[in-house]
Amino acid sequence: MLTVGLTGGIGAGKSEVSRLLVECGAVLIDADRIAREVVAPGTPGLTAVVAAFGEEILTEDGILDRPRLGAVVFADAGKLALLNSIVHPLVGARSRELEEAAAEDAVVVHDVPLLTENGLASLYDLVIVVDASAETRLERLVGRRGMSEEDARARMAAQATREQRREIADIVIDNDVPLDELARRVKDVWAELVRRAGADRRPAQE
Repeated sequence: MLTVGLTGGIGAGKSEVSRLLVECGAVLIDADRIAREVVAPGTPGLTAVVAAFGEEILTEDGILDRPRLGAVVFADAGKLALLNSIVHPLVGARSRELEEAAAEDAVVVHDVPLLTENGLASLYDLVIVVDASAETRLERLVGRRGMSEEDARARMAAQATREQRREIADIVIDNDVPLDELARRVKDVWAELVRRAGADRRPAQE
């Protein structure tokens, strides 16, 4: 098994790369998706979050109100740290369960948005960073996601720098390119991952 940490700044195209890797045959473990699952209604995770932050962070249906919780924790570093202390161990445990369930010869890709920021590179056999220029990322966030330019710039500034991400990368996928070119680059990377894993598989066909 080869474990891969996949990360990239907001707007760089990490989600598209993870999708393409799955098409090639990777087993994907999505940290964001798991983070939502561990605080779903009826889970111990949600119970712990409510105990820490109060019933007001729930909707009328008993679902976690993420915008409301975000407004609380992102304005207070101590509260953000408290939330992370609840959620991160649960995400880590679930991620390990999914990894252990994968085949022995699998290439397991962990999609981790804050891999750089949280110093997690050492947890993986190698790290892939999806990178794009600030101009490209801003254009995508404003044009495709409908963010205001101010909001987009603020979110970009709150993350690690391109240099910090590249510093921990074993492989960098430059994504200032059209989708068809990105797909070609990902297939090249997949071939390298299979080689490193020692798996007796071929890259996805053109």
